[in-house]
Amino acid sequence: MKTPLILGREPAAWLSLVAIIVKLAAAFGWNASPETQANVNAVAAAAMGILIAVMVHDGLGAAIIGFAQGGLALSLGYGLDWSSEKQVAAMAFVTLVVGMWDRTQVTARVPAKQPLPLA
Repeated sequence: MKTPLILGREPAAWLSLVAIIVKLAAAFGWNASPETQANVNAVAAAAMGILIAVMVHDGLGAAIIGFAQGGLALSLGYGLDWSSEKQVAAMAFVTLVVGMWDRTQVTARVPAKQPLPLA
């Protein structure tokens, strides 16, 4: 399968651009720790995963859950004060919603077996 292009460029090129912009912003005034920079890049990678999943029509649910995990990690890095119980509950909710949506998108590869006629 050919790598999907975004505006004529491979996804890795766009992620490299994001990483460079984050480094430049940190060098020229954005007071971001290395952990924050890593979190921003992680969320960008998760968002790229969603975009690619949409483009190739495969694995969107997993990409959305990964994006939610990255977003939660970024929020915690910026000071979100959630207990581990709240984090688990939030991710369980995301997983549940994605699972319910996923169920509506799945079709069987073979038709259902026809019931036998009653005698």
